[in-house]
Amino acid sequence: MTQSVTACLIIIGNEILSGRTQDTNLKHLALSLNELGVKLVHVRVIPDEERIIVETVNECRGSFDNVFTTGGIGPTHDDITADCIALAFQKRLIINQEIKEIIERREAPPEVMETRMRMARIPEGATLIQNPTGGPHGFQVENVFVLAGVPMVMQAMLSTITKERLGGGEPTRSLTVGAYLSEGQIGKKLGMIQEKHPDIDLGSYPFYNEDGYGTNLVMRGTDMVALKAIFEEVHQMILSFGVEPIKE
Repeated sequence: MTQSVTACLIIIGNEILSGRTQDTNLKHLALSLNELGVKLVHVRVIPDEERIIVETVNECRGSFDNVFTTGGIGPTHDDITADCIALAFQKRLIINQEIKEIIERREAPPEVMETRMRMARIPEGATLIQNPTGGPHGFQVENVFVLAGVPMVMQAMLSTITKERLGGGEPTRSLTVGAYLSEGQIGKKLGMIQEKHPDIDLGSYPFYNEDGYGTNLVMRGTDMVALKAIFEEVHQMILSFGVEPIKE
């Protein structure tokens, strides 16, 4: 396969692991990153525990081009992501003046303001990730991007991150064709086609509907010429079984 710019997502939150909250950020992040020429290749879901967060961030930032975290940057005691990122990079936490001013725009009693001010803490030297919703910003330290867990806010933050900032390449495109054939029937020929086209991901995904069992064949890659070439071979393979391909 041709080398691509990679990303890892670390979803932080006890509420995700307990099943109380269903994560919806992964799909949006994967699709958005693809358009920026970055391939999401790894995802982890971890609890709000300092040791685990620090170890996971340090492991992933050395293994992938970009690392994204979601969750844990709110105002409460269990929002410890900023603390953990600072520990991972061995930096001290500081109060960011720009975020502080954003928080102070909303009047509140002193004890509430003190709690909110936790969201102004970022590791020293971090770069801000703008928050178009008007709330506190996220931040970036080297190749680690720290985003909110609330989907609307996460999406807003992500929308401000440019392809250049991520070092993105060409976006991955896909072509799909289906057939009322089982994976067992087409497996050998499919493997032979994949061997001829190592720069394209060729996946098979079974389905069932009122007309019977079948398989969708999905081809993904950055080169449309190569994609069309493998698509034609897959199309001809389906016809060789005496079956009409199902167009997407």
